[in-house]
Amino acid sequence: MDKVVATSSQAVADVNDGASLAVGGFGLCGVPSSLIAALFDRGVTRLETVSNNCGVDEWGLGVLLFAKRIARTTGSYVGENKEFERQFLAGELEVELVPQGTLAERLRAGGAGIPAFYTPAGVGTDVETGGLPWRYDGAGGIAVASPPKEAREFDGTVYVLERAIRTDFALVHARYGDRLGNLVYELSAQNFNPLCAAAGRVTIAEVEELVEPGELNPMHVHTPGIFVQRVVHTPNVEKRIERRTVRP
Repeated sequence: MDKVVATSSQAVADVNDGASLAVGGFGLCGVPSSLIAALFDRGVTRLETVSNNCGVDEWGLGVLLFAKRIARTTGSYVGENKEFERQFLAGELEVELVPQGTLAERLRAGGAGIPAFYTPAGVGTDVETGGLPWRYDGAGGIAVASPPKEAREFDGTVYVLERAIRTDFALVHARYGDRLGNLVYELSAQNFNPLCAAAGRVTIAEVEELVEPGELNPMHVHTPGIFVQRVVHTPNVEKRIERRTVRP
């Protein structure tokens, strides 16, 4: 039952080329940076990532992106990464942009065993009818476009069908974790981490503070250990501030 592994490198040792990853974090908050760094060191490539955003230039998932290790990404925001923009417009990266609430629910549904669901978000737009650019051809044209989605009316309102997301692995960051895999996220670092943790077939958690079973209050656990396969202790992780503002 002890799920602790000694290092981040050991924790991601079986993540191979072409694997799909659900990665927690929002902006620079709650990002599993130690696990991402270990993946970079392994040299894996052609990854398919699912995350709210793809980090910033050369940090978070941006480390893998800058090295062209990511072939496809699904997310809801990409505005802080110039290299992301360059690769997308050059046809080097496939991108599926998803409304943020829909992305959260697709991950939650995947973790709950729900294959698909209907939502009003995107009805009457290219989200429903298709044609959103997923990959450009490098010359301004669209090489791969989003397909149309099924729409259905319920009680006079039209909804669009969205598929759940399940990935080969999930990488998450927690403030506290025990040896059984129970996790507690700190404040806003909860963000997409519990959703990703449930959506991964193999979930790997880096934790700032590792405690013994029984030390966490069960009422405070955000991700039960049943969803987590590996835990690695990563104290003193770097926590970056996306935009620092001070009084004049």
